[in-house]
Amino acid sequence: MAEAADFQGTPSPARRWLRRTGALLAGAPLLAGLMQLPAAAPAQAAGSDTVSVALDSLSPSAPADGDTLTVSGTVTNDGKQAVTDAQVDLRVGAQLSTRSAIESAAQHPDDLQSSLGTAVGGKYTESFDSLAPGVAEHFSLSVPVDKLDLGQDGVYQFGVSLSGQTAAQPWDQVLGIQRTFLPWQHSEADTKTKATYLWPLISTVHVTAKTGAGELQTPVFLDDDLTKEISPGGRLAQMLALGKDLDVTWVIDPDLLASVDAMTRSYRIQGAGDTTTAGTHQAVAKQFLADLQNAVADKEVVALPFADPDLASLAHNGTSVTGSLSHLKDATDVATTTVQTVLHVTPNTDFAWPVNGAVDPSIIKVATSAGADKVIARSDSLQETGGLSYTPSAARPIGGGTTAVVADARLSTAFEGDLTKADSATLAVQQFLAQSLALNDQTDKQRSIVVAPQRMPSASQAQAMATAITALQDSNWSQFQDLAAAAKDKPDPGATTKIPSSSAYPSSLRKQELPRTAFEQIARTQDKLDNFQVILTNQSRVVTPFGRAIDREMSTSWRGGGSEADSFRTGVESWLDSLTDQVKLIDKSETKLSGRSATIPVTVQNNLVQGVGHLVLRLTSTMPTRLEIGGKPYYEQRVEVSGGHSQSVKFSTSANANGRVEVIAQLYTEDGQEYGDPVRFDVKVTEVTPTVMLVIGGGVLLLVLAGFRMYTQRKRAAARQAEEGDGPDTAGDDTPDAPNAPDAPESDGAEGTGGPGNPDAGDHRHQGESEARSGADDPEQPSDPTPDTAPESTDPSGTGERVDR
Repeated sequence: MAEAADFQGTPSPARRWLRRTGALLAGAPLLAGLMQLPAAAPAQAAGSDTVSVALDSLSPSAPADGDTLTVSGTVTNDGKQAVTDAQVDLRVGAQLSTRSAIESAAQHPDDLQSSLGTAVGGKYTESFDSLAPGVAEHFSLSVPVDKLDLGQDGVYQFGVSLSGQTAAQPWDQVLGIQRTFLPWQHSEADTKTKATYLWPLISTVHVTAKTGAGELQTPVFLDDDLTKEISPGGRLAQMLALGKDLDVTWVIDPDLLASVDAMTRSYRIQGAGDTTTAGTHQAVAKQFLADLQNAVADKEVVALPFADPDLASLAHNGTSVTGSLSHLKDATDVATTTVQTVLHVTPNTDFAWPVNGAVDPSIIKVATSAGADKVIARSDSLQETGGLSYTPSAARPIGGGTTAVVADARLSTAFEGDLTKADSATLAVQQFLAQSLALNDQTDKQRSIVVAPQRMPSASQAQAMATAITALQDSNWSQFQDLAAAAKDKPDPGATTKIPSSSAYPSSLRKQELPRTAFEQIARTQDKLDNFQVILTNQSRVVTPFGRAIDREMSTSWRGGGSEADSFRTGVESWLDSLTDQVKLIDKSETKLSGRSATIPVTVQNNLVQGVGHLVLRLTSTMPTRLEIGGKPYYEQRVEVSGGHSQSVKFSTSANANGRVEVIAQLYTEDGQEYGDPVRFDVKVTEVTPTVMLVIGGGVLLLVLAGFRMYTQRKRAAARQAEEGDGPDTAGDDTPDAPNAPDAPESDGAEGTGGPGNPDAGDHRHQGESEARSGADDPEQPSDPTPDTAPESTDPSGTGERVDR
């Protein structure tokens, strides 16, 4: 009871001192024991990861019986204290039986918390007395494969670790590790996977729509970047050098071939403003093409449509713009010709390749619209839904006679990272081979697998790809097959054939697509080209470079470069506008007509190097009651102008009243489309005065009166003859060829009835005077069939007419 009271109340100072002293004495042995436990410290150090291990090479990548495995790399002390008694060990981990397990293990290759595996030990280690902070040390170890104690065939985790001590942690511990995979197939597999690896030779857009004015039409390049790619050591040069010794299917953009081929002759490089400089790398281009011809001579070549058009952009944003699909068909048609001309091989054009193999119904429809009946998709887009325990063959019938060739996503994306460092490339190669072997071990059923890597691998990525393919060619579980054969293989009945919906298309890819406005601009440029080419005498000089430029405007290579794509499209359209403006009407100032009729010249200028024709020039009067063109409100004349020349076209006009009239000159193509801008000018009529009009009206009135008088005289003469008993056989007044003529009319003093401008006016006057003297009893003469006023000439006005421009 006393103890209870003490705990419930406030303890005395003496009691507090006794309790504290007792607690310290009781805890002292426990604290001393904890300080002497060495096992807890390494566990803490294991998470510090003070040393980084880089695995720079592993050879052979896929060892077999009797091989010696050589591993090299570097170890770097990333801590602040020196590492002593350092030792590099090789470690063999657990076997990984599934592809997903390999993928999971690859996500944390340097994690010290995961299983480290068993150290090979013995003489297959390398020691360092000390590793100074920040210092990297190279290592190289070789071990016979049979010393690794590998069991059955399959994929094993394999690592390189460094253990040692630091001043703060003076006990042996693993301070860093790098894991990778060791594919182990000691003998020929009973069933080998048939593997197809695509080797893409694709670049960005390099050639503009501009060409020189000479007969050779010297092409103009955007920049000189293509020279860097095809020169020795360049990206494309390395792709070519590596690919020539590999069992691969070459996938080529014909635009690349056309661009390099153009470099073998005279070419220019676009500079600031409108300036250009001469290209000087013809020898490099010739060597690249010669090497490529040799490399593909006995290989399968798949040609993409010219300039590798973006099928997804076209499907999602271009099909609603009239004419967009026609460009894809044109790009496909020109592909075969280009490859045959440059490489002297006949390519396969049956395949379409959307970006990253991502498909939906609209992409499939567009991809096959130009004649391709096989679409290269990818398994992360066309995903399996049937619950298969293995990866099925690539070929899938998806309806309408179309085959989807589904590339394996894990293998296809194995080399997309930054592989500029040797250790990154080595890990990528080993993971690729591990996935390939695990895929082969899934089933005894032989399958066809396709690998479709990124379109434009970097040089380091290409080197890693080549290393992996070489190892695959020498492996015991894989054999090469070309793409056409893979597409024809019997499809797996359990594999999915359902195309994913449009909503499943990756948003990250959709954001990179060409917008609808891009296709609207392409359509506008095509309309201008169609209107321009009909007037040309040599259409190919314009249609070919602009047709290829329009293909380039749709290129997949513009993804991620929206502003560059906009600039290129604008440049193409602007250059076409500048060419069409070379054929135009020359502006006219006010024109004065100094008479009732005159000719008006309109000048057509052609600054192109070739002639133009099939043009119609129309001159229109806005006030035809005041001024007529060729007797009509407007008049048209055909126009043909030689290259570098001008031609004046003359139009006859007639004025009915004084004043100012606006006249419009407009060129048209033969199919009725307006060509170029109209030219408007005023015509001022200055000499059709009221006096002149009065004289003209009076002359007409006198002619009418004279005709009436002659008619009445003939009627009286006929009446007298009837009274004198003449017979009915006497010539009547309406018979011009009668033997007797009626009396001539008497003169009524209207000598000027011929009117001004009538060349026969004098003859009529003298004839009238003679008839007046003959008297009423003289025999009548036949009437003059010639009209009193000569008809107005329709020929252009003579030299007496004056037209002021």
